[in-house]
Amino acid sequence: MTQRITISLFVIMGLFTLLSAADAQDRGLVAKAEQISGDQFNFTAMTPKGAAVYAVNQPSAAMLDAIDTGLTNLFAVALKNGYRRYLNYSDYTIFIARPDRLKDSDGRYSPDIAVGAAQYAGSIYDKGGYIYAAGMVTSFDPGAFLIAEHSKELNRVSDVVRFEGEHIVLYHNDRRRFAATADHSKGGGHPILQ
Repeated sequence: MTQRITISLFVIMGLFTLLSAADAQDRGLVAKAEQISGDQFNFTAMTPKGAAVYAVNQPSAAMLDAIDTGLTNLFAVALKNGYRRYLNYSDYTIFIARPDRLKDSDGRYSPDIAVGAAQYAGSIYDKGGYIYAAGMVTSFDPGAFLIAEHSKELNRVSDVVRFEGEHIVLYHNDRRRFAATADHSKGGGHPILQ
């Protein structure tokens, strides 16, 4: 009986350690996304297929479906290219930030987030120390990225999810191709995987 209690205590302690480590990892991911976007992600959700979502507002069912569609499209094109790693919905965490703009310079609907210009400084994308981006990878392991909240044209959400996910899939499957396509400031864009 004492042996069972001791084993049970070890199992419980092990589970607690795993849950604590996962919680700390989640807090780190959230803190990084909040630092980049300047937002607080007070709402959590899971897509129907299992991707984690943190958002500034409660995401609609249509938004969650659009995220799953983007990941489904990503996984299909990744398999077509022979990639097998990071092809589970649960591998991804998506942060939905408040958009810093709703229209691009041509007046088209384009919810985007402002991020530091970094390697884009001095380029045509530089808007005074920042650029507008549809999305931004915030972590490769675990896979996480930031997108802007959309109120319509959710096909754009699916596209952005697929495109940001391309960087994560390449990071885990093809480091040479990842390095060649990670920095769009030298040209090239999405889709990377055909």
